Amino acid sequence: MEFVALDFETANADMSSICQIGLVHFKDGSLQEEWKTYVDPEDFFDEINVSIHGIDETTVKGAPNLRDISSRICSYLDNRIAVCHTHFDRVALHKACERYSLRMPTCTWLDSARVTRRTWDQCAYRGYGLGNVCAILGYQFAQHDALEDAKAAAYVLLAAIEKTGMDLQAWLQRVEKPIGFPDQSYKISQDGNPDGAFYGETLVFTGALQIPRRMAADMAAKIGCTVADGVNKKTTMLVVGDQDVKKLAGHEKSSKHRKAEKLIAEGSQIRILRESDFKELVLFSNVRLGFCING
Repeated sequence: MEFVALDFETANADMSSICQIGLVHFKDGSLQEEWKTYVDPEDFFDEINVSIHGIDETTVKGAPNLRDISSRICSYLDNRIAVCHTHFDRVALHKACERYSLRMPTCTWLDSARVTRRTWDQCAYRGYGLGNVCAILGYQFAQHDALEDAKAAAYVLLAAIEKTGMDLQAWLQRVEKPIGFPDQSYKISQDGNPDGAFYGETLVFTGALQIPRRMAADMAAKIGCTVADGVNKKTTMLVVGDQDVKKLAGHEKSSKHRKAEKLIAEGSQIRILRESDFKELVLFSNVRLGFCING
């Protein structure tokens, strides 16, 4: 699972007047790289925009223009999934590339606002702005700084992936369907194989996995585990994906992970496993698997 989340700030109402870029590269739920730069928009700064992001002519003095950094932008985005919250940033980049006669990166776009509207019911028709969504999720950030906004968009997407069990490819398809479209095909909860070595265990996945969540659920069910969507007192195993959300805003553990630890402290018998440990359990079980396990 790999994507790049990005955000732009603009100098005025012209969407091509990009004055700051923030970008984060994620792979398998882990932050690989981040980049932020001021950009000389070669245009005027409107006082309304300045009041929002605090960037003005003096801030960008000596900064590169978009032509100077276009190749670097393309190096991040080409042949990757580009994530932005609403279409503003996609349109801004398109307008800026048109203005400077530059090519647009060859990437696949995913709008985290559309993901939000299909993940959290309270945000389906209103309240899906980045600030409000992050407030609901308990994620704190300095809004209208391009890098902070890019990280926030990435966090929202990772939270949606964790909540729904849908990977990036599934989300690329889901956002093209109506908000009320039934998502039963993406449900990962299922009963365990009675002949499996781990029959009687109730397992929950959290975080970004290296393999598709649906495949991991099938693997768990084949070895006997009942696969559930959320952590509760019936949970006996929690499989944690390789995630690095602490680099986003200090949220080192997912909500499911924290809930499991709270239940453990209260006396529940829950084993917390890394994804690699889960794969070992599958490999050493007596159930013959009908697919190949990587890793």
